[in-house]
Amino acid sequence: MKRTALLAFVCSIVMTASSQQAIFPVLTGETPTGKHVDLPKDAKGKFTILCLAFDKSAGERLTAWFEPAYLRFVSKHGLFAAEYDVNVWFVPMFTGMDKAAYGPVMKKVQKSEAPEVLDHILFFQGDIDVYVKELDMTDKSKPYLFVLDANGNIVHRTDGDFTDDKLDAIEEALPL
Repeated sequence: MKRTALLAFVCSIVMTASSQQAIFPVLTGETPTGKHVDLPKDAKGKFTILCLAFDKSAGERLTAWFEPAYLRFVSKHGLFAAEYDVNVWFVPMFTGMDKAAYGPVMKKVQKSEAPEVLDHILFFQGDIDVYVKELDMTDKSKPYLFVLDANGNIVHRTDGDFTDDKLDAIEEALPL
């Protein structure tokens, strides 16, 4: 009887903890190739890594994440690269007066990036208040990175400058 009560208690804790996972709010954007994407719906049931920046300085800091994250999770580069089946999106967010830069930046990216990279960049234009509030993205100078499970639940988050330890923590949040 004690064993059954303990098992029920542990199960209730696990179910409560899993029900408290935050679901990532809907984010609609456009790739430089013109494809419209609604996340997390269009993640197609895969784990997804989202890298968001909504200020020029955050965008510059996000570029330091691009190559190591792309190499590890998309191109699977390196001797010990795992075979991840994940979506990876780098999302510059154009808001307020920065909305005017959306078109010129999109054209610059279309011309400067390799075709295989373009499908991993998602341009967002609109109001970011819901993201700031729900995702606690209060420092606009930092990039924010989220790992979503196949259902769109946030299972890991980090922010700020790239470090190998942060990239390793993202990797640990992914299933193999």
